[in-house]
Amino acid sequence: MESYSWCQILSRGGLAGVFWIIVLLQNPGSLQLEVTNLPIYQSGKGYKAISKALGLPRTTVRAIIYKWRKHGTVENLPRSGRATKITPRAQQQLIQEVTKDPTTTSKELQASLASVKVSVHDSTIRKRLGKNGLHGRVPRRKPLVSKKNIKARLSFARKHLDDPQDFWENTLWTDET
Repeated sequence: MESYSWCQILSRGGLAGVFWIIVLLQNPGSLQLEVTNLPIYQSGKGYKAISKALGLPRTTVRAIIYKWRKHGTVENLPRSGRATKITPRAQQQLIQEVTKDPTTTSKELQASLASVKVSVHDSTIRKRLGKNGLHGRVPRRKPLVSKKNIKARLSFARKHLDDPQDFWENTLWTDET
């Protein structure tokens, strides 16, 4: 399907022009125009003829006409459910803070959001981060290697620096912790 600007669509005119506007309105992020009439449909053509003429699925044509008949518009309708308290800017701030320092707790993030005047529960923050692929993790415990063991490792490596490959194949490696 070719893409046109809304000016090109309106300048094309005719019956197809109005329907193209309706089709573009179904795509998110496109220009929202309200279409008050459907000349193709009102001229008496059926779903099958319209879909064949425009090269669109019959179900798409039916859904657009149904929505226009029911609501008088083809704009995106408001969704049900409670609106989110976290603004897109606050969400970006959360993601940036967590990617910068993954050990940040949800309580600390809650305090940082309070500075942007967004008060939400810490579980809300965890859910929002989880939806963005940032799930809580327990970091791997770093092995405790004392300063004495570090020096011993280094002296061993320096002492056996020029030893043949046969020596290293017979060396048994263990963990000091």
